[in-house]
Amino acid sequence: MFTGRIAALLFCLVCSPAWAVPLSPGAAAPVFTRPGFDGRPVSLAAYRGKLVLVDFWASWCPPCIVEMPHLIALQKRHAGKLQIIGISMDDDAATAKETLARFRPNYPNVLGDTALGHIYGGVLGLPQFYLIGSDGKVLRGWRGEFDHRDLYAAVEAALR
Repeated sequence: MFTGRIAALLFCLVCSPAWAVPLSPGAAAPVFTRPGFDGRPVSLAAYRGKLVLVDFWASWCPPCIVEMPHLIALQKRHAGKLQIIGISMDDDAATAKETLARFRPNYPNVLGDTALGHIYGGVLGLPQFYLIGSDGKVLRGWRGEFDHRDLYAAVEAALR
């Protein structure tokens, strides 16, 4: 497990320019389709026209776990207007599934990998979030631990 994380980090460092600059506001969010942990495909393109929050997380990341109940509440509060998509950056699906079984999020989750992280500017710090407008462009991004109230305020502002 630890070796996989080192390999992913080295891949990002070698293949990502300037230490993997995250996507900037106004950039088109890279489209992806992945199998969800529930077996159904999850496609970013399917949510075009809605506000989308993409959450890169991992079970070994304490701030990611702290945020999960907040994200569940946020999804519930803005159902129909906001769609959260979780992307687990765990080394294996079993570890992520254990975390998902514990929290039972009300939004789809997929297993990410280095390639998906790379197209999102390199996912080197977790959690990492991107708020994507209904037009498919990045409104804002966050990397690492932050105050979830800032995220809530950004979502509220985007929904006005």
